[in-house]
Amino acid sequence: MKLNWVSYITVNIYYLGLSTLSQTMAPLVVPLLVQQFVGEQQKATLYGTIRLWGLMVALLAQALWGMLSDRSTSRLGRRRPFIFFGTLADLGFIAAIGFSAGLSGMNGYWLLFAAYLLLQVSSNAAHGAQQGLIPDLAPENRRGRFSAIKALFEVPLPVILVSFTVAKLIGAGNMGGGILVATGVLTLSMLLTMLVREEPLQEKPPALREAWSPFLRLVLMTGLFTAIILGMGEVVKLAGRLMEGITSTTRLFIILGAVGLAAMALAVGLGVWISVRISVGQAARNNPSFTWWVVNRLAYLVGAINLTTFVVYFLQARLSLPKEKAAGPAATLMLIVGVFIMVLALVSGWLADRFSHKRLVAIAGLVAALGTLIAILAPDLRIIYIGGCFIGAATGIFYTANWALGTELIPKAEAGRYLGISNLAGAGAGAVGAYIGGPIADYLTVRVPESPGLGYVLLFAIYGALFLLSVVALVRVKEPGK
Repeated sequence: MKLNWVSYITVNIYYLGLSTLSQTMAPLVVPLLVQQFVGEQQKATLYGTIRLWGLMVALLAQALWGMLSDRSTSRLGRRRPFIFFGTLADLGFIAAIGFSAGLSGMNGYWLLFAAYLLLQVSSNAAHGAQQGLIPDLAPENRRGRFSAIKALFEVPLPVILVSFTVAKLIGAGNMGGGILVATGVLTLSMLLTMLVREEPLQEKPPALREAWSPFLRLVLMTGLFTAIILGMGEVVKLAGRLMEGITSTTRLFIILGAVGLAAMALAVGLGVWISVRISVGQAARNNPSFTWWVVNRLAYLVGAINLTTFVVYFLQARLSLPKEKAAGPAATLMLIVGVFIMVLALVSGWLADRFSHKRLVAIAGLVAALGTLIAILAPDLRIIYIGGCFIGAATGIFYTANWALGTELIPKAEAGRYLGISNLAGAGAGAVGAYIGGPIADYLTVRVPESPGLGYVLLFAIYGALFLLSVVALVRVKEPGK
């Protein structure tokens, strides 16, 4: 492939469409539709259910479609057919989600649930293939520059775009218009990606039996991890039933918070232990620092990802905002967080080359916990924005320093095998925090109706505590050469 400045755009532009769709659906459209269908008392629980199954389906679908695109011998290229037809399927499932907005009750919820899961299958058909374009087409001496453009399209640009277009439309009550904008960006990004010149695969693909083995291990890991999350979710629900006779709001807050934190911490610890054992087997005994690094990563991401997941509900309850009116402040908050992530990720890249990666990761956990505390201190939007600045700065440092630390802990010859577990940490974080955390917020909303924001204050406090637990996990990580 002949490369020029346009290639940097066409190879990476599809990430803009994917992220715009994700930033529209997960934190804005889906939670508002769930709230419309099921009301205030069950919205967080049933939204957590959609998040759990959507993320697990996305994890498996991305691995499967990526593997199939690796083996594709299409005359149009290995990746573009998956991107093209995956996007076409996306449009159908997005239309089904839009159609569900006209329904009510559980009929609307189950249509949304089915359409959202199918959207994960189709969008990850395109996403799994898209991830192969840089390794396929970019020469090694330019991959850093291609990856920098990828990061630009993947995080700050879609966050800014959604904040100034989609969120404003949804906040004004025009959800259909917001979905249409996101769909237009996705479609245009796909069409520009079709300008990439791919050559058909010339060599014979590896035997299918060899390709299936790692995927089947991922299926087993995901199945067991999902079972743990489901089990911990039931523990939280059981605790709620056992506390029916307690009338003290303070006691409810403390006991439910302790149970919720313990359930999430146990899901993180057990989930990581099982994942590492299935993936690397007995080799994990010789490298315990790797296991504790994954615990650190997952615990931090449970907090970071789910603060965004429930931001609309948090702002509605904490600031007494009408349903759609929370979309604007939520998008502004995500914009603030996104900008600080981008800036600090660049700065921490310089810091990570000069200071201990482990120390930077610890600082990130402490700063994120402080930011969460600030955000829940008072029902004031300015204070919440200040907390978001701290969380965004910490997360920018974390993404750079944590990954650098992980690359030091793995055997270089098996980097793909070891770092593949981090994908489970990313998807598992959303599932752990949403499925286990949703019932906690709903329970306090029902039991203490005079304090509608109390459930989300507790939930966000648990996420803040997980930031601190991520720092504790670092104690067992031995940084090479330190």
